[in-house]
Formats: sequence, structure tokens, C-alpha cells
Amino acid sequence: MTLPLTPMSLSTLLGRIDHEWSTRKKIFDLPNARIWRPDPAVDLGFDFLGRRCATPVGPAAGPQSQLAENIVLAWLGGSRLFELKTVQVIDDLEISRPCIDMQTIGYNIEWSQELTVSHSLTEYVKAAMLLEILRNWGPLKEFVGDDPGPHVFDMSVGYDLAGIQSEKVGGFISGMRDASAVVDRLRPEIAGSFADLSDLDFDPRIADTLTLSTFHGCPPEEIESITKHLIDEHDLDVVVKLNPTLLGYERVAGIVNDELGYRNVSVKNEAFDADLQFDRGVQLVDELDCYAKERGHRFGIKLTNTLVVDNTKKWMPDDTMYLSGAPLHVIASVLLEALADALPGRLDIPGHHGDVMVSFSAGITKDNLADSIAMGVHPATMCSDLLKPGGYGRLAPMLRSFTKEIAEAGFTDLPSWKAARQAEARAAGFATTVARHVAHIRGDGIGLYNLAGNEKLPRAVDHELEMFGCVACNFCITVCPNDAFFSIKSLDAMTGRQQYLVFAELCNNCGNCMTFCPEDGDPAVIKPRLFTDPDVYSERDGQGFLLDGATVIGSRSDDRTTDLVQQLLASEVGLPLTHT
Repeated sequence: MTLPLTPMSLSTLLGRIDHEWSTRKKIFDLPNARIWRPDPAVDLGFDFLGRRCATPVGPAAGPQSQLAENIVLAWLGGSRLFELKTVQVIDDLEISRPCIDMQTIGYNIEWSQELTVSHSLTEYVKAAMLLEILRNWGPLKEFVGDDPGPHVFDMSVGYDLAGIQSEKVGGFISGMRDASAVVDRLRPEIAGSFADLSDLDFDPRIADTLTLSTFHGCPPEEIESITKHLIDEHDLDVVVKLNPTLLGYERVAGIVNDELGYRNVSVKNEAFDADLQFDRGVQLVDELDCYAKERGHRFGIKLTNTLVVDNTKKWMPDDTMYLSGAPLHVIASVLLEALADALPGRLDIPGHHGDVMVSFSAGITKDNLADSIAMGVHPATMCSDLLKPGGYGRLAPMLRSFTKEIAEAGFTDLPSWKAARQAEARAAGFATTVARHVAHIRGDGIGLYNLAGNEKLPRAVDHELEMFGCVACNFCITVCPNDAFFSIKSLDAMTGRQQYLVFAELCNNCGNCMTFCPEDGDPAVIKPRLFTDPDVYSERDGQGFLLDGATVIGSRSDDRTTDLVQQLLASEVGLPLTHT
């Protein structure tokens, strides 16, 4: 079986970091100006189930949190809480393509990891080691500071008890709790410019918290059994991800179709009938919190999963797709208000002073981050926003803006700032900051979430995309969830200042680059596709170039094109593209 993604080795990733930094002060094409450096005057730290995180943001469990280089990019941008891609026992899924549609709001049809379970474990360990290396790498100190602050990896598994009890998934969880064997296997790859860091004391405990993702329709008894299994058998603190269907069909359809004006979104009525109902959900949160406490563990909830809708656009091939982005933010916020009312004093949010942590992931952007954090959620993770132009480069400006708001309000830490926001909410006649935020986004602030505020299509130019030469907008690099694109300075004989190439083994044809490319065509298909693995090269169709180092040793293209690709690669002395 050919994997949809073939991860790069630790040595190759380190080689790319060294090469890009020495030649252009970038890491995985992220400019150093988009690297987050903490402001020592403002502490953005919070506790995630008792573990300290230096900032309250990070990638949600999605397509952008399953490869090591993506996690590095998120960390460089300022993420300190990483919701890792959901792992399940079935790890040979055939996911239809394209599978991501971020043209306006957000839809997808991919819902699980695209690596084998063993590959997922290796990627997450590799990512943890890379972060420790970069924390200690001298050239980066100027940009991340002497102390970038602590971070947390949060596992995610699904989707039923039988799969989670399996030896495969159980082994993954155990491996994340003690990755000593994987660390020892990867350590010899730390060489070259990083050789002096090969003896770092890498923490073998990659993660000891877990967010449970249950598929739509999972019965409450199953959710309860899985959570108890994770606490009892794996000694984990657990967060349970809840579905937006808890609000009921009438309320959700009313918000999406009527309030926000998305008349073309067909909310699936049958998905609500099969899903966890609100009253039982409230009871389940209460029961599982008590169960965890009795065993010395912490418990939390996450709002929310994506929303099941009919595929009326027909751009992606499946009959069902999953909605995210702006409208989901309104739904999730309304659900949080409903849960706060139903669980008085139980949630860890301002005005409640409970201990059930609330994690939030639904349409988080620069415009609503502060108001979302003020609701008391921690963390606020994101997916859709990172799949828009700018990608991981959107994180640092978001954190800078948030830091500025706290500082200008006269505060130096999140707890005191949130307490002040709660006092402001009460003075304005609201019981909580949650209620105030919900009133705002359904009232004066609705323009960020309704159809009118989200119907603008990506920029387009009337030109056919070519292999060499384009508008050089950089969008293919920043919107790719797999870091599959990179740029090289053009040769003198070429038009345009940059040329764009594809690491074909990191491309899963998700379609996101095609959505945002201003020109007419699919960059993942048209731009030069580079392979380092002979087996993958031989099993793929279409144009492509097999490399040994930076030398083309196989080509499915004409001689002139092959020669141009070779010249481009030769111009980047030290580019590490060897398969290991």
C-alpha cells in the first residue's frame, strides 16, 4: 500500500531547517518576522489539565497537526498547545479527493489520520524532539527568546471502544506516554549543524492527556465507557469532544440558515436524532467529572466537533461533508452558554469557578481570539484559519494583537485580565463573559459570521497556471496543510522571481492549494513534483522527478523540463532531499 503521505526523516527535516535558515532566515518557508517571541511584560500562560502552556492557542486536531514539520511551524508561530491529529485503529482509509474546501467558510470530508498508527507515533515523537532542539539552537534564540515557554502535546483518539481497546491504539497511547525506544532510534539522525544537540535530555513522555473524539452517533454509554477506560487503563486526564448537535436540529438550523443566512447549507436532521442529546450530555459531563476526580484525575470538555451537512456544493465527492469556520463559532459559543446555564458552578470559566476545563475550537480568528479567551476557554485552537493564505504565519500577528490588548487594558496576565472582562460583562448586564460574547456575535458583531461577511471568493486572475512562472503569491506554500510546497529563486532565463516545487510525498491532493491559487489550475499537479522514494515514485502517475540528493535520476517529463528542474535544484547548494 502506498501511503497518502510519506513523512520526511528527522535528518532530512533538520537539513531543511539548516539550509533554509543559512540561506534565507526561514524555517519550512516561514519568515523569521512571523516567529513568535514572548513579551516578558505579559504572561499569556494558562493551565491545561494542570500542565502549564505559555500561550492559549495552537492547532486543532486536523490536517495541519499530523506531520512533524507542521507542528514545528505552529510552535514557531507561537502555539503552545498542540491537539494532535486523531488516531484510530483503521489506518488504511481511502479518503476521497479533494477533501478540503476553504473557499469561503470551511468544509472537509477527511476525519482521521492519514498515516499508519506507528507512523503517527514516530511523527509526534519526531516533532517533540525537533521542538526541544530548536529551543536550544543558538541561531534561533534571538527570535524565540531565551525561554519560549512550556508547551503541551494533547493526544486524540477515536472513535469507538473496541478500536481504542485494540492493541494497536493501546500501543500508540503507551508509546506516547513513554517514547524512550523511539527517541533512541531517532537520536542518531541528529547530526551536522545540530550534532552538539544530539545528547539533549529528550523527555520520553510526549503526552499524558487525551481528547476523545467520538464520531457522530456514538451512544452516551460508549462515550462513558471509553473515558473510563482511558482514565483507568492508561492513567490519563481526559477531554471529551462534544458535537454541535447537542443544541438540537431546530436551534442549529435556525442559527445557520436564518440568523446567519447560509440558506444553501443543508443541515442533516438525521444526524441530530442519532447523536448525544443535550440533557444526557449534561448528565454525562457531571458523571465523568466526578469519576475522574475520585481517581485523582482531571476532566474537560471540548467545543466542538464539526457539523454534519449535506454536500450541496458538489466540489468534494462525498454525499456528506463537515462544516467549520465562522458559523461553527456561533453554534459552539451558543452551546457553551447553554452548558454554562445547565451546569452552574461546574465549568472552569469566569463566573462559575468550577473545575471542568473547557477547550474551544470553532472559527477562531485574529478578530475573535480575545473575546473567545475572555469566555474562559483554554485553549482556543484553530484549523480553518490556518488553512487560509498566510497559514501558520497568521499565528504570531494574532498573538501580538492579543498581547497588546491585554497590556493596553493595564494587565500582565490572563487570569487578572479575564476577571476584569467578567466584571465588565456583569456591569453591562450579563451573567458571564460567555453570555456577553454570544449576544455580541448574534447582534452587532454578526458581520464576521454571516453569509454577507463570508461570501467573498479568493482572488483570481485570467491565466492558465504553468509549471514555471506564476504570480508568485506564495499561497500554495502557506495554505498547504502538509508543508508540501517550497520556493526557489528563479534562474536568470526564467520569468518571475520565484519558482514553486512540490514534495510529492507530502502531498495528499487535498485541493486547498487549487482553491487559493489565483491562476487557473492545480499547483499540486502542475508544479514540478519531486520524489525521493523510488517506490512511491514508481506507483504514482503524472509528471514527476525522482531525486538522489539534489540530482534528478528519474523523470516523467521531457528533456528540457528535466534539465530546468535540475538547474533549479543545483542552484540551491546544500538542499537536503535524500530519502532515508
